[in-house]
Amino acid sequence: MNETTIAIVKSTAALLKEKGEEITTAMYKHLFANYPEAEALFENASADQHKKLAQMVYAYAANIDNLGALTGGIEKVAKIHVGAKILPKHYPMVGESLLTAIKEVLGDAATPEVIDAWADAYGFLSKVFIAKEKELYTA
Repeated sequence: MNETTIAIVKSTAALLKEKGEEITTAMYKHLFANYPEAEALFENASADQHKKLAQMVYAYAANIDNLGALTGGIEKVAKIHVGAKILPKHYPMVGESLLTAIKEVLGDAATPEVIDAWADAYGFLSKVFIAKEKELYTA
């Protein structure tokens, strides 16, 4: 990620804190509508999964310039992902659904620059998760 991406994503943190649950609720709606096979991955998820994801998205935005602060959360979520059988092929589905939800909920605030920055940031974080999960799957 470059400095522009980091600055743009960080600048969206307050908005994501305010609208996070709305975004993640919309994200799951899009994910399950466009990729019905993804529903099975969430069969054991808690009823407040959208709230947990909203908190994680906000934490990522707020700490994108200090990713070390997210290490514990990444470890915890990676273990959950492995238990749920999340694979690398699932990340593009979630990424597309998340970006669609951000556009939908934020409207005009989701400028092309914001969407591009979030696409870059999501891509970066998905690679972190995929690498961590690979370690866990092979352990």
